[in-house]
Amino acid sequence: MTDRTDLSALPADFTWGVATSAYQIEGAVAEDGRSPSIWDTFCRVPGAVDGGDTGDMACDHYHRWREDIALMRELGVTAYRFSIAWPRVVPGGDGPVNATGLAFYDRLVDALLEAGITPFATLYHWDLPQALQDRGGWPVRGTAEHFASYASVAARALGDRVHDWATLNEPLCSAWIGHLEGRMAPGLTDLTAAVRASFHLHLGHGLATQAIRAAAPGVRVGIVNNLSPCTPASDSDADRAAALRADGHTNRWWLDPVHGRGYPEDMVRLYGVELPERPGDLETIAAPLDWLGLNYYFRNVVADDPSGPPPYARQIRRPEPRRTAMDWEVDASGLEELLMRLTEDYAARRIHVTENGSAYRDLPGPDGAVDDPERIHYLEEHLAACARAADRGAPLAGYFAWSLLDNFEWAYGYDKRFGLAYVDYATQRRTLKASGRRYAAIVRDGRAARATPAQASRTA
Repeated sequence: MTDRTDLSALPADFTWGVATSAYQIEGAVAEDGRSPSIWDTFCRVPGAVDGGDTGDMACDHYHRWREDIALMRELGVTAYRFSIAWPRVVPGGDGPVNATGLAFYDRLVDALLEAGITPFATLYHWDLPQALQDRGGWPVRGTAEHFASYASVAARALGDRVHDWATLNEPLCSAWIGHLEGRMAPGLTDLTAAVRASFHLHLGHGLATQAIRAAAPGVRVGIVNNLSPCTPASDSDADRAAALRADGHTNRWWLDPVHGRGYPEDMVRLYGVELPERPGDLETIAAPLDWLGLNYYFRNVVADDPSGPPPYARQIRRPEPRRTAMDWEVDASGLEELLMRLTEDYAARRIHVTENGSAYRDLPGPDGAVDDPERIHYLEEHLAACARAADRGAPLAGYFAWSLLDNFEWAYGYDKRFGLAYVDYATQRRTLKASGRRYAAIVRDGRAARATPAQASRTA
């Protein structure tokens, strides 16, 4: 990536960003009127989170956001993708708005713009108010309707300055991992609840899209999905069929409805759960998207597993590829493959890679510096994959590295570190890692390569 021509296929207005989420970094879970979320509750379940960790403090971003914006400026990024905490803004899930909580995001947005950083807001990154979970959570229709009301509140307050909105982040995780596998909040293992949650998450997306556009005409609205190519572990008919089912579970179930195709019939039959659909719902879910967000981390290599849970396909651990501390295969070709699939199969108009990153066992050296060559290699090859896809015609508009900071990594607690900046959780001191400095150089070179001659002379 030292050669600027590697990035030449990226558009002139390419967005260089970093991403975080509210529960993973904010802390201050009981301050200024914020109510408990399902993750506050899940963290209290014995054994649910490694080390018994919680997001109570996280990175203390609620108090240290100015410091974190300064870190973004040091990186030279042009955009910041963050999430708004529903329980901080509408603590009851519906009803009264918490003006103090909303004011936090108001200040954050103003400061980002003052720093020359474009805000990208995500409305839901898994932190459902516990009050709504107590009333049934995502498996019930009312949650989708309350989500739209909350979206309207946020868009009315911030839509004059925030021009890019994501409704949901990774609804797959909310529905499948949270309601079917039980490894994330709310910790259920119920296929019927999971399928109904998936439908109402999509319905919430559609209703929220309408609400955002009504409250802030002219803004751009998208949805963020985590996708993975699904490759059969062998050439056997059984493994090829398993890969097709895994693709339905991981990709098509989440892409088809929002693109007006309805739910994949093969997966509806496989799950055997009646969708809680009402007339007009599919049209609402398929509200036209201004952009599509892609979160990419790994490829799924799967084998047939008739005795397992749906989709009856288990992931195979191949010994050959490099792996991250999450035990995920490193395969940048999967990112290029997905970008082209969204372009060719779903006719995406505009795509942002909204998350891409890697966890390693980062430790400061004697001088306090954090050298992370594996993450540098990961960044370089995945950005090269983005450039190849753009060269092939993918409408790629931006890349957001996950993550700005080491943070609370959900059920893994604080053991897994994804940050471009190292966080000493005891002191909350931030230290830019070698990968952060490398990303800053890539951003600088990428921006300079597209600058006008006058701009280039000012940045030289």
